[in-house]
Amino acid sequence: MRERDLVDVFTDAGPAAGRPPGGPAWRALERLTAAARERDTDLAAAWSAAALTGSPESLQGLAAALVRHTGDARLGEALRQWLHEHAGKGAAAAARHTNVLQGDTRVEGSSLQARDIHGGVHLHHAPPPRRPPTPRQLLPVPAHFTDRADDLRTLDALRTAQRDGCAPQLVVVSGPAGVGKTALVSRWLRAAAPQFPDGQLYADLRGHASSGPAYPTEALAGFLRALGAVSVPAAAQEQTALWRTLTADLRLTVMLDNAFSAAQVRALLPAAPGSLVVVTSRYRLTGLVVDGAGFHRVGMLEPAAALELLTRAVGGDRVERDREAARQVVSLCGRLPLALCLAAAQLASRPRRPVAALASALTRGRGPLDGLSVEGEAAVRTALDESYDALPAQAARVYRAMALLPVRHYEAHLVAAACAVAPEEAEYLLDLLADVSLLEETEEDEHYRFHDLVRLHAAHRAESEETAMQRELTLRRFVDRCLATATSAEELLTPSHRTLPRSYAHPPAGPAPFGTADAGLAWLDGHRYDLMAAVRLAADRGWDASAWQLVDAMWPLFLRLRPYDLWVEAHETGLAAALRDGDRAGTGRMLTSGGNGLCNAGRFGDAVQWFTDALSRAAEDGDTRQQAQALHGLGKAHHLNGEPDRAEGFFARALTLRETIGYRRGAALSRVGLGEAATARGRPRQAVDHLSRAYGDLVAEGEHYEASRALAHLGRATALAGDPDVGLRQLRSALQNFEASGSVHWQARTMEMLGLVARERDEEADARAWFTRSLALYAPVSPSDAARLRARLAELPGAGPS
Repeated sequence: MRERDLVDVFTDAGPAAGRPPGGPAWRALERLTAAARERDTDLAAAWSAAALTGSPESLQGLAAALVRHTGDARLGEALRQWLHEHAGKGAAAAARHTNVLQGDTRVEGSSLQARDIHGGVHLHHAPPPRRPPTPRQLLPVPAHFTDRADDLRTLDALRTAQRDGCAPQLVVVSGPAGVGKTALVSRWLRAAAPQFPDGQLYADLRGHASSGPAYPTEALAGFLRALGAVSVPAAAQEQTALWRTLTADLRLTVMLDNAFSAAQVRALLPAAPGSLVVVTSRYRLTGLVVDGAGFHRVGMLEPAAALELLTRAVGGDRVERDREAARQVVSLCGRLPLALCLAAAQLASRPRRPVAALASALTRGRGPLDGLSVEGEAAVRTALDESYDALPAQAARVYRAMALLPVRHYEAHLVAAACAVAPEEAEYLLDLLADVSLLEETEEDEHYRFHDLVRLHAAHRAESEETAMQRELTLRRFVDRCLATATSAEELLTPSHRTLPRSYAHPPAGPAPFGTADAGLAWLDGHRYDLMAAVRLAADRGWDASAWQLVDAMWPLFLRLRPYDLWVEAHETGLAAALRDGDRAGTGRMLTSGGNGLCNAGRFGDAVQWFTDALSRAAEDGDTRQQAQALHGLGKAHHLNGEPDRAEGFFARALTLRETIGYRRGAALSRVGLGEAATARGRPRQAVDHLSRAYGDLVAEGEHYEASRALAHLGRATALAGDPDVGLRQLRSALQNFEASGSVHWQARTMEMLGLVARERDEEADARAWFTRSLALYAPVSPSDAARLRARLAELPGAGPS
């Protein structure tokens, strides 16, 4: 492919060239680029898109790919002129040929008709923003759920009594541990699902966990993501405000399991009067009466219902053969569902064992039952002891070890590492523990959880039967596996960030449980709270290197999913650990990565302090790259704080250092910062220079996401510099890239820029359409951005009251 031939094709293409794709010019282009497309996958992809759609965006993409491939600026100008003439001919044709749209049909915004249109014309609405699937988070109802008809009727009556309120319906279901509160509420809410089309949310508030009750923000963050929030604000007040905004018009059920206090629940109440919140707790939580709560206390099963549960779980024939012994088992279990399920699992796992033998074992076990004095719990302790004593030695060891781990759910991958067994053996042992009702299966594949009382029993066994060294070893293996797995995800998702070493007390064996970047991000997302628990555990135990390295390995989670609350907490913990560890590189990384989190959380003053500290340390160490990183961070903090003049100076200093050491990617990012600052200072032509260079360098580096960011800013600056047509094409191209990558924040940001350009061109209908689409994406993500978009819409001529 000769660049001169390509330039001639487009320079000589006259009115007869035909619109692309098609015509002599297109055919010449096809012939001249055939070999190049076989070698250049980016060029081949751009060609396919242009040939398929012929859209201005796809043709611009093809032009850019050709220029990148050849490096010939004259070719770029020839291509730009050809595309400009093509658009001009199309507009002229549109003026000569008119189609009439019948009825109420209309086309809003810019449109182009290139030639006559024959046959039927079908107009389609642009697809709405992608919404997450409706959440269905309730726990499964146990297979042996029995009776409770009176309880269900009482709950129905409580709902009926609250229907006329202006707040969400609130019901508190209390009762002793193991009485079946969770199963009862799950059964009731599943039956009511059709009345709540917007979904079912669930959170375990861990009111009696050994690690302490859950913070309301943990549940809020999960709820917000389930309802479509891509990033969660760091501050609890902002999370609560966003939660109430998102739920204002929804009809959903919220189950808050194992609540500890009224205050813990109150922070999680949605705004919608059409929603239903059900709380389970061992306490009555009478403080919620001021919130309009109705109350119901669940008691033990009636003797007949308890016997039915045992019969259904074990088998009718077996119970009938020894009915008196079965009644004795029911009595010894205190008619408590959890104890009955454990007893039934005992019998089911040993089909030859008579029911009378179990009754005898439970009777013998009712001696000293220390530590379990709450009503009904003595029966559980007795049943748990009996189940535990029957376990094989390896299963008993895993049972004890699992209680030590600070996780919510268990899976073979982490259990295997913590217990030093093969993953296949861990899977077998988890299944075995579930078979005897010592573990509960969750709705996630191959995930398990403890009932609170069972976990307490396992923890007591670990305390009495494991040495301090054994317990320490289990926890250290768990932290090392978390670090290794998070690092594997980091290597797939952000390889340029993976520069600092990792140290392990017990290097984990075996691969990570994922092999692709998408799967790695999903693993980080699903284990974010387990990873945070590991960070806290490592810091508390004095394993400082593991603590800050784990925070560092979690970078893709913070960068891609933006959980601002965890981002800031993790780096505050990681920074303290790195300082104690005396690791200069680790300290610098915590300061700069954490500074970015503080910026995104709106804490600009704190961010400036962190970046300034990082800059001082890097200068002492003679670390030029880290100095540039800190300077760039200071530029970002000042820019986001509305100080573009100060930001420009820091970005310029960062650029100089990055060019000095040949860090092309970093230099391009600093140019993006300079372009943003120049735009904010009213210097769009200067911004275009910075952003054009940055875009080309980022594309060459294969940084497609960052290149799209540069292209969006370039489009905005180009429009302000006096070429709105080109700016709009660049913005639309960037928007296509963000839609393909699923970046909701940048889709919304680019739509806002498109709206600004339309408003500056007095195209009010287009501006309103873009601002409205941007607001729809921002609303579940960022209250501050959504407020800005509402203000922009209110400023448009003819806008009604906001």
